[in-house]
Amino acid sequence: MIDKAKLMEKYRREVNVDEYKEIRDLYIIHSKAEDNRDIAGLLSTLTEDCVYEMVQEGKQWQGHAGAAEFYTGLLSAFPDIHFDLTDIVIGPQGVCEEAQVTGTHLGQWLGEEPTNAPVNFKVIIFFPWDREKRLFKGEKIYFFP
Repeated sequence: MIDKAKLMEKYRREVNVDEYKEIRDLYIIHSKAEDNRDIAGLLSTLTEDCVYEMVQEGKQWQGHAGAAEFYTGLLSAFPDIHFDLTDIVIGPQGVCEEAQVTGTHLGQWLGEEPTNAPVNFKVIIFFPWDREKRLFKGEKIYFFP
């Protein structure tokens, strides 16, 4: 159920230049850590109670342990995964990115055995911003084959 009060609080957030820069800079740190396969660096951008959610799959990973499990599984299954950013929106609610993803399915992922085949799909990822903790609260991931 949607908490309309929380939603309206996010909707009414004013843009603050310093906060915008902080969100953008943290997103850059997160992206570089992902490119470098640096799990500790990724976790440093997330709240302790972060949630990773693959919406269409109905899968969630909770907290730093869950985020580490998500990334370890993803990077093991697709060791050459690459995200080509195609669009981005940054605001006081967080970051929303669109990317074209390529890689090779070389390990088990979400119960699927490796196909050893290339993958190429679009993804939209929302990184919700925690204003009090100054970190991302995880990722909400939508993918489009």
